[in-house]
Amino acid sequence: MNESILTSIKKALGIQEEYEQFDPDIVMHINTALSILTDLGVGPSEGFFITDKTASWSDFVPNSKRIESIKSYVVLKVRLLFDPPTSSAVLDSMNRLISELEWRINVIVDPGEQGEEVNQNGS
Repeated sequence: MNESILTSIKKALGIQEEYEQFDPDIVMHINTALSILTDLGVGPSEGFFITDKTASWSDFVPNSKRIESIKSYVVLKVRLLFDPPTSSAVLDSMNRLISELEWRINVIVDPGEQGEEVNQNGS
């Protein structure tokens, strides 16, 4: 899980790792998504941001069994901010999936009656 956050998001967006022209924009959007996740209770409680490709997913959420849904969430949020779809049907679908992932992440972080709390950010 020591995969670079920036590199994995660029790969999901179809951008070669070596192509760094859009890195500042992508980093900004990644940090927005990570901030939202922090608000949802995922990651370090003091917040987390990246500046380059050195930050890894395990830096953000060590030992998370649900890392893939977190990655998918960040990819969708970044894609929506960086390269929004022109089709309203695709846009609606992406927004519904983002909402579902937010709901599922909330359940994972604070399952309420379902079991003990598993807050990812230690608060």
